[in-house]
Amino acid sequence: MSYMRLAAFVRRNVNKISPGKYRSTVASTKLKEEKEQLDGCAVVEAEPVELIRQTKNSPGTHTQHIHVDFDNTQEAYKSKDNIELLRSLLVFKLCTFDFLVEKNKELMDLSKKLLGNRMFEKMMKMTFYGQFVAGEDHNAIKPLIRKNQAFGVGAVLDYSVEEDLSQEEAEKKEMDSCVSEAERESPGGYTSDVPKYDKCDDHREKKYKAHRQFGDRRGGVISARTYFYADEAKCDNQMDTFINCIKASGGASADGFSAIKLTALGRPQFLLQFSEVLVKWRQFFNFLAAQQGISDMTVLEQKLELEQLKENLTELGVGAKDDIDNWFTGERIGLSGTIDFLDWNSLINDTTKISNLLMVPNLKTGQLEPLLRSFTAEEERQMKRMLQRVDILARHALENGVRLMVDAEQTYFQPAISRLTLEMQRIFNREKPIIFNTYQCYLKDAYDNVSVDVELSRREGWYFGAKLVRGAYMYQERARAKEIGYEDPINPDYEATNKMYHKCLEYVLEEIDHSRKANVMVATHNEDTVKFTLEKMNEMGLSPTENKVYFGQLLGMCDQISFPLGQAGFPVYKYVPYGPVNEVIPYLSRRAQENRGFMKGSQRERHLLSKELKRRLLSGQMFYKPVY
Repeated sequence: MSYMRLAAFVRRNVNKISPGKYRSTVASTKLKEEKEQLDGCAVVEAEPVELIRQTKNSPGTHTQHIHVDFDNTQEAYKSKDNIELLRSLLVFKLCTFDFLVEKNKELMDLSKKLLGNRMFEKMMKMTFYGQFVAGEDHNAIKPLIRKNQAFGVGAVLDYSVEEDLSQEEAEKKEMDSCVSEAERESPGGYTSDVPKYDKCDDHREKKYKAHRQFGDRRGGVISARTYFYADEAKCDNQMDTFINCIKASGGASADGFSAIKLTALGRPQFLLQFSEVLVKWRQFFNFLAAQQGISDMTVLEQKLELEQLKENLTELGVGAKDDIDNWFTGERIGLSGTIDFLDWNSLINDTTKISNLLMVPNLKTGQLEPLLRSFTAEEERQMKRMLQRVDILARHALENGVRLMVDAEQTYFQPAISRLTLEMQRIFNREKPIIFNTYQCYLKDAYDNVSVDVELSRREGWYFGAKLVRGAYMYQERARAKEIGYEDPINPDYEATNKMYHKCLEYVLEEIDHSRKANVMVATHNEDTVKFTLEKMNEMGLSPTENKVYFGQLLGMCDQISFPLGQAGFPVYKYVPYGPVNEVIPYLSRRAQENRGFMKGSQRERHLLSKELKRRLLSGQMFYKPVY
């Protein structure tokens, strides 16, 4: 049995060359229930100062300290006319009424019936759609993108059309796409309610099985799009949509981003199963580390003694002694006499069939065995096509000068998503950062995942790219873990998540300071986190003009953070959703729900908007128009 790197597997199946070994880690992290909006704009006390104040560093430093004033409304809103400010105030106020928010979908459907489609679309463009969506297509969004760019704010384009499915329809699609033929045909059978597994599959972990009660992945999620698998043709169409988004982003600016989700690009069954494989291999490493008495160390400090490792594997019956020797010598790992987690992650079976990749160590039997007993030829093709679609999108991003942002998803998909994203980074981030992975800092394992991936980029010499978010699936993840019976992956409270976010951010900033090859987007609406980032950059002498640290917020939210940063010279981006009015209703519905928590948690943005409107009226700027 030959254990080679996953890179060779991906390389063969997408017909591309991938330098170096493929190693990665499983994503996981945590948070607090009573906090309705993790990333809402925080209320902070700040004394009025100039918008941008630069002071010379002490002798020996190489840049200037830059301070940004987030209270200067004249500068923060100078890209907005008075009608836009009034619209923002109206929309944010409406988001504070529970009845309107809870029944927003029903109210929008009723409005469409009463007003007719044309008047309904006009009303939406004057309110919620106009606030949170840039336009209906690639051409319609260009004026807004150009205006924002004139005031220092770039764009992450995000085509936000979703299927308007009922809960029952969503559950059926999810169960059909997450259960393999082997599971359906097992002696225990398969029902539309609960899949049953035979003895060949009894080592499957509950977390990575399909469960109907959580089949509708939209439940408890208010800030992320959700895709449900229908067939391969639909995945091709969604890939084409992403390609158009990449081209539009490249045409709109020289340094744009485009966001994608891997669940849009293939059957989620593969993501579930591959995630479980990665988790089981990590658990096996932890088991071996415990045998060598080093389990209390951090993941990067754990180094297995090679000879003892070989003895342990032989005793467990995982492979013959000659095979075990070949696994390590063939990969040119273990030359120092030890194996760390990155080396371990390269020991993935390299075979011509994708399904044979899904081999896991069974600690009870001491054998490597398939996660499932068999895969159909069609399932093989589906898994291969997902990898090919990811590769195609990455190459389009490279050709169009666009950076590709791979969004994070649920923890039962995320290990596979992170692993595939990391492989794309290893292929495409050789000259500059093209592919960015997303790390959800409300997860317990966020820091381990960031530090392991940074270390891999350091060893292999490619550009690390990360987007740091707090997370979008807290309520759903907590409920699923409790109901199904596995450890809650979310941090215990909001403060723990804040600490995790800042810990991960500081680690990446230190790597930037060390090598200038790491890059990070600080995707947050939290003003304290933005100020923390600015302080760290000043301490390290990181200039905003180096374009190593980016900031990101959603279109229509926290402009008092985005625009002052952009005008101060920091690379800052708005997530820019677009799509036809009637087809982005699910997105707008979530924005209303998200803003309820955001606005109840803080009245700061409404206060600043009101302050600027009053200033303009008192200074005779009743018909103010932005100049750019």
